[in-house]
Amino acid sequence: MPLPKRKTSHQRTTRRRAANWKLKVPNVGECPRCHAPRLQHHVCLSCGFYENRLVLAQKQRQRDEAAPEGEGQGQG
Repeated sequence: MPLPKRKTSHQRTTRRRAANWKLKVPNVGECPRCHAPRLQHHVCLSCGFYENRLVLAQKQRQRDEAAPEGEGQGQG
């Protein structure tokens, strides 16, 4: 089995190891509807749309319909 002719330096070893620890930049794009920055293939957090469908506001609307206005507020 072949052996290395010279000792691998500390700098070369750490440089090789460090190349695998690089952080990746998140793939941030622009929402086509509200032009806010958002992650690709994720729901836009500012307008709640994904693939031209309303996703987040439907859940909010269902919560609003379940609790009529005026309930849960400290009146009196």
